[in-house]
Amino acid sequence: MEDLDLSGLFGGAYAHRRVLVTGHSGFKGSWLAMWLRALGARVAGLSLAPAAGPAHHALLGGDDGPWTDLRDARAVDDAVRAFAPEIVFHLAAQPLVRASYRAPLDTFATNVTGLIHLLESVRRCGAVRAVVNATTDKCYRNDAPAAAGSSGFAEGDPLGGHDPYSASKACAEIVSACWRASFLGTRDGAPPVALATARAGNVIGGGDWSEDRLVPDLVRAAIAGTPCRLRNPTSVRPWQHVLEPLAGYLQLGRMLLESPARSQTDVQAAFNFGPAPDGHASVGELVQGFAAHWPALRVEMDAGPHPHEAAVLRLDCSRAREALGWRPVWDTATTLARTARWYRRWHETGTADSAGDLRAYVADARAAGLTWAATDVPHRVDGLRTAA
Repeated sequence: MEDLDLSGLFGGAYAHRRVLVTGHSGFKGSWLAMWLRALGARVAGLSLAPAAGPAHHALLGGDDGPWTDLRDARAVDDAVRAFAPEIVFHLAAQPLVRASYRAPLDTFATNVTGLIHLLESVRRCGAVRAVVNATTDKCYRNDAPAAAGSSGFAEGDPLGGHDPYSASKACAEIVSACWRASFLGTRDGAPPVALATARAGNVIGGGDWSEDRLVPDLVRAAIAGTPCRLRNPTSVRPWQHVLEPLAGYLQLGRMLLESPARSQTDVQAAFNFGPAPDGHASVGELVQGFAAHWPALRVEMDAGPHPHEAAVLRLDCSRAREALGWRPVWDTATTLARTARWYRRWHETGTADSAGDLRAYVADARAAGLTWAATDVPHRVDGLRTAA
């Protein structure tokens, strides 16, 4: 057993800071909260309670509430005012495309109105200096596979969305730009708030049990001994391990804290986070790679009919590379191996080695020479340990 030493990452920007993570009980949010605590941050969460069943948040020893609904403006305001964060990472959302067809009103209420409630609370809280709003790569107007070009969607491409989830996230981008320009740049005697949006590709990794998402569906089928029904095996997505965009969010948050003026124009305020070219793979290719690590997995085709989902989605992440010094660390083979290993360990022992994945990821980032991974502020962080 060995304590992780992570507080020097990102130039020590998060050590002892008050950081609010919305959606901290969810998949990405629970990984981010874990990482922030290892960085020495004082972390508070604002989330709905996890759904019934396994939860990464609980496996990490997360809190039991109180739980807060973004649609409740007073509760959001009370939570922000009580904690007075210096930086907010906004990950709370209704994040599922197919669920958005079933509940479009709830999707827009959470993803748009909920965001407005949060930004209004931020505007009234003099302590906040920066906000990273995680939207999605699906915020782009994806009219046809050719719409993204050979290199993928870039941050200046038109926003849009065929399904309610994608459209709500395009709206969230517009709301963010509006509040940045109209309210957060000047605040009645309080310092301005730097705000940027982060558009991540499809994330996989241990601890996701969402409905209608590929890897959780594969895991459930493998454990149950039943075939997993694939809807769109030829659809192409930018697959990446969950730690990849989170490293980007943390580097982006550091930039906002250190150079807030850099986030005040739309041109500089949005960043894509996606894989290297080999990570833009079809559903069928990803399933084949995952099955190599879990031979019991069987699949069959589900001809549908199904609601519309984009056939091809690729991302151009050159802005994040150039402005933030961020780039992917793990290739697709490593991502699939680490993900399958996490789930098989959980299935066999009931434990989560998320700290082990984080430790391995940071070590590989250091070996690759990524500047955010350099340890400039030596300090041991208690409480986060790798599995034996």
